[in-house]
Amino acid sequence: MEPMDIVGKSKEDVSLPKATMLKIIREMLPPDVRVARDAQDLLVECCVEFINLISSESNEVCNKEEKRTIAPEHVIKALEVLGFGEYIEEVHAAYEQHKLETLQDSPRGGKWTAVEMTEEEALAEQQRMFAEARARMNGTSIPRRSDSDRSIES
Repeated sequence: MEPMDIVGKSKEDVSLPKATMLKIIREMLPPDVRVARDAQDLLVECCVEFINLISSESNEVCNKEEKRTIAPEHVIKALEVLGFGEYIEEVHAAYEQHKLETLQDSPRGGKWTAVEMTEEEALAEQQRMFAEARARMNGTSIPRRSDSDRSIES
């Protein structure tokens, strides 16, 4: 029988989208660098393990506060407890950016929603968000699309 890492899930049931992870790996490396398949698989496993570690610690922080839902603050505290304090500033910035984008893009905000997007528009938006995340990781900035750019595409 397979070991159970997460309640009711075997290790193979819990993963990340491999194609997306491999694309991120390729984009983070210089174009002339190749990564062996075993190394790619190991990187994906490490990412899954990192997420499990942060999730587990976040859950413990949440339980200590007698809360039932893990909040972003619990994740930030978990990073600190686990010794990943140097990432807290970036995580907090990404969280703030996410809140702004979620507020802007919500149906109440009157902008656009994923339900109204075509598959191509959703893919383009996903690629834009990946580019923004990469730029934040690399310490560079890229121009955000204005609402007029979005309306032109619609």
